[in-house]
Amino acid sequence: MTIGIIGAGALGSNLARLFAKSGLSATIANSRGPASLAGLVEELGPSIKAGTVEEAAGADIVVVAVRWSDLEKALNGLPAWSGRIVVDSTNPVAFLAPNSPDAKDPSNPLAAYGIKAIDLGGKHSSQVFRELVPGARVVKAFSHLDVRVLPEPAVSGGRRVLFYSGDDAQAKAEVRKLIEATGHFPVDLGSLDVGGPLAGLPFGSLSAINFITI
Repeated sequence: MTIGIIGAGALGSNLARLFAKSGLSATIANSRGPASLAGLVEELGPSIKAGTVEEAAGADIVVVAVRWSDLEKALNGLPAWSGRIVVDSTNPVAFLAPNSPDAKDPSNPLAAYGIKAIDLGGKHSSQVFRELVPGARVVKAFSHLDVRVLPEPAVSGGRRVLFYSGDDAQAKAEVRKLIEATGHFPVDLGSLDVGGPLAGLPFGSLSAINFITI
């Protein structure tokens, strides 16, 4: 089972660190091209290689780890998904410049964290994501925790819980295996329309909650 990561920012790079630490091979890609990722792949070793977005998108499991503002552009023009598993690791937030008016907006409860929620017109984020990857089997995962803790699944004598959800049982089973292979403890939240809103940042009731199983 091959793994591709689209996006090499904080989330994508920490997922690559997690996979490398777990002995899993993956191809990571960004919009700037493989050469821009030379330092990261040198840090992580031979199990992680840099590729084009098209190469990462051709894997059996493709993890999309880009900012919401870049999502449509990142996925536009890629080959047909043809039933491959696409993991939605995105969240509908915009990152604010520290000295911008938005960063000091008293009506934004997330301003202190440097983000604001994006209005999706009543849809949840995985519902929008699903429309951008027609023909894919979408699973929501790797998105509810601070990305900096992802490479550290073992903590306090137990394992961190990672939530996942989706509508295709086989796709969910493969993502569950992937989560288990990283050392995290997978918890199935059900269908995409149920689990996606529960675990999605910034307002999901299970978002940012760091459960540990002992």
